[in-house]
Amino acid sequence: MKIARLSVFALLLFLLQGNVFGLSITYEGFECQSAIDTEDPTPDNATSVQSRFEVIEDSGGGVYRLRLTGGIPRFGNNNRTVCIDKATAIGYSGIPDIDGLPQPLDSIDATAYFNGQELIIVVSSMYTDLSARRFPLSAFSTSLIFTFTNTLVFKFNSATSSFSLTKLFRNRGFTQTNGSTNSITPFLETVLPSFNKEARDKPRILTPLSAIEYQLEK
Repeated sequence: MKIARLSVFALLLFLLQGNVFGLSITYEGFECQSAIDTEDPTPDNATSVQSRFEVIEDSGGGVYRLRLTGGIPRFGNNNRTVCIDKATAIGYSGIPDIDGLPQPLDSIDATAYFNGQELIIVVSSMYTDLSARRFPLSAFSTSLIFTFTNTLVFKFNSATSSFSLTKLFRNRGFTQTNGSTNSITPFLETVLPSFNKEARDKPRILTPLSAIEYQLEK
């Protein structure tokens, strides 16, 4: 058993030190029923999805650039239920002159560090409800825009060639602008670096109660 584990570990190091492109870790599950409520891990059991992190660049020193597709696991500290959050974890992007309205992305870049035992992945995204409005008397408001940062901490299991999710650090920020062209103050901006359950709260530190295993694939 010890020899088998060493062999798997040696293979992993060879892959990471050699041709890492195409190397990925994947987790199968169901998409979250609620798109935006990150406190709700209820799955849509009719919509299966695969969370996938694929290496796209070796930056050296154990640092890698990844591409995330499918989303990431969503869960709470006191709940064994797990779904895969696609809407907020991947989010939206758009440049007005090029794209028009922001559009939901199919994938997003992430950054990882792996030391042979622990894998840390950071992924940042933006979600908008596209609710910008122009009201009577020249009043206006921009869309609700949420910024998400998720840091996933994994432990490598050489016996199963898998990565177990042990911690998830999650933070949601918020911005919106309201105003009127008839006002002395043309607009007011709301900027909240952390708005998880309520305004000005702290980033969340989550520990899964259920096993969340990402399989190593080549």
